[in-house]
Amino acid sequence: ATQHNIKMRTATAALHVVYAILSCCSQQEFVQAFTASSSRHANAYTFLTNSRTKSQLSASASTKQAENGDVVTLDIQLTPTNFVPDEPLFDTEGTVQFVLGGGGHLPGLHAAVLGKATGEELTECTLDAGYGSINPDNILKVPQSNAPDDTKMKVGMELFLQNGMKVRVTEVDDENETFTIDANPPLAGSAYSANIKVVAVESAEKFETATFALGCFWGGELAYMREPGVVCTKVGYTQGEKVDPTYQEVCSGSTGHTEAIQVVFNPTVVSYKRLCELAVDRLSASGSIYLKNQVGNDRGTQYRHGIYYHDEEQRVIAKEILDGVLPRVGDGVECQTELEAATLFYDAEDYHMQYLLKGGQSAKKGATETIRCYG
Repeated sequence: ATQHNIKMRTATAALHVVYAILSCCSQQEFVQAFTASSSRHANAYTFLTNSRTKSQLSASASTKQAENGDVVTLDIQLTPTNFVPDEPLFDTEGTVQFVLGGGGHLPGLHAAVLGKATGEELTECTLDAGYGSINPDNILKVPQSNAPDDTKMKVGMELFLQNGMKVRVTEVDDENETFTIDANPPLAGSAYSANIKVVAVESAEKFETATFALGCFWGGELAYMREPGVVCTKVGYTQGEKVDPTYQEVCSGSTGHTEAIQVVFNPTVVSYKRLCELAVDRLSASGSIYLKNQVGNDRGTQYRHGIYYHDEEQRVIAKEILDGVLPRVGDGVECQTELEAATLFYDAEDYHMQYLLKGGQSAKKGATETIRCYG
């Protein structure tokens, strides 16, 4: 696009005018606000280590108030009120079930049901759509005389400050010879009108846990997030020796850990066998199931693939699935996916958690879009 320098009297930076009409909604513009909103749930990834007393666990479901770490089942209907969204990154209607504070859905929905009990309803409540609020300091009126003589400002023009900040022209006042620029994200202030019914509030301890290593944990986590019956996921490091390793330490290959995904699931909706099959399918699609210490182009012991069982029943099911993998055609190489008892799982750094959802890829249940492993 043609670019012009605009000398701003009210700002020292130059502007570059790009003739482009803004798209009304970009998935990528969801990223920063979604990530920031998620930080409100400080214990989002500690649900597996939360301890509860017997009296807490036996509390009546009808009176128990939802806390971070509980599994909530909701009937929802989310309707955009002041914006036209792209395809949502999460389910917006029907029955949803997730660990409260564990991500995987609109942060505003987590916040809305925190403290609510089974049977409670919220009608036409307003939920932040995840793009942040409007900051009036990011809106500036500029004299038209600051634009080049041959440049006619038009509503919808996209501008870039010299420091790379993107702004857009939102108003042109020919009478007063000014135009207004706005540095807020285009969807800042967007909201959903939500009808929510709390169907159930349950302890996460009533659900089951599975652990898989499928190479880089970003793509595998998103695959499990999309699986009906999975109520929460987190990524981290397991099967190693060092206590509480960092990502850099694991990547060095010196700690013995592998990148892994821990999944909390509802066994009445999805079976452990199905989750194991999903792991094998992903590894088989790339041929990585026959590679030792490698998935795709990622090599090293930190990328070894495995199924790590939490009890004898899981071991038997996983072994049956792996035993069913036929040797590779041509050279007879056997399946290299290891099967071991799950050891201590260390959470990865926050920025790794649900990374591809934050990058704009759909986590809707049953979504079939190709998963791009690097954002």
